[in-house]
Amino acid sequence: MSDNQPADSSRRSWLIATCATGGAATVAAAVPFACSFQPSERAKAAGAPVEVDIGDIKPGEKKVAEWRGKPVWILRRTPEMIASLKETDAKVLDPESKDFYAMPTPDYAKNEARSRKDHQEYLVLVGICSHLGCSPSDKLTPGAQPSLPDDWAGGFLCPCHGSTFDLAGRVYQNKPANRNLDVPPYMFLSDTRIVIGKDEKGEA
Repeated sequence: MSDNQPADSSRRSWLIATCATGGAATVAAAVPFACSFQPSERAKAAGAPVEVDIGDIKPGEKKVAEWRGKPVWILRRTPEMIASLKETDAKVLDPESKDFYAMPTPDYAKNEARSRKDHQEYLVLVGICSHLGCSPSDKLTPGAQPSLPDDWAGGFLCPCHGSTFDLAGRVYQNKPANRNLDVPPYMFLSDTRIVIGKDEKGEA
């Protein structure tokens, strides 16, 4: 028995050292693996609210920003553009924005203009068609044009399957798309600056 004790002791020490080394290696390998589940800084930025300077948008013009990898339109409408919405009320599928496509419509956009009442001229939309995800083209000028009716009041045309939207992003009846363009959460930081992806209720 006594002759085997040094060997057993040596073997026990070797096993302890091996297990300790293996455990440390496992922890070292697990840390970067676990960290891979954490969103990267780029991913966080992609979903974070985006500030946009709108001071350079003239009446009748549109600026495009990016939020969560999607195009967000900021259209500064003229009084004539806003007035045209009364003409399109009876022609659009969901004039009061009761339904939504990818995100709930904010309460402040559940109106004819689909905008904040204190900045009614600014329309903020996610520029993704609710049919198959194409991005509609600007057709802001009223009047007869190719692929549009003669009484066109201005708006947007999806080039993929012909869905049309008015100057509030509301889809016309009898079109492939069956939802209005989404209005993202947004708020004004000043008269010339907005933040997309955040409002009084917090971040989207």
